[in-house]
Amino acid sequence: MAAARQFHAHESHLNVPRKHVEALPLALAGPAATGRDITPEDTVLVDLGMWTANVRRRANRLTDQRRTALDQLGMRW
Repeated sequence: MAAARQFHAHESHLNVPRKHVEALPLALAGPAATGRDITPEDTVLVDLGMWTANVRRRANRLTDQRRTALDQLGMRW
């Protein structure tokens, strides 16, 4: 979710290209850093395009809280 917020902050939308990878600062990564390689710049690379595609496919299984948070970012369902 942090990667989606970061993308939205600099792009003003959440229409993420499927192959887009977001470099998320380690301090913001939280659970997204688990099991991932950390770059020399202390970032974690998040496959945000794939994540958004998966979220759209599983929209009916999201919690109301997660769906609301994504709606606030302008998620295209």
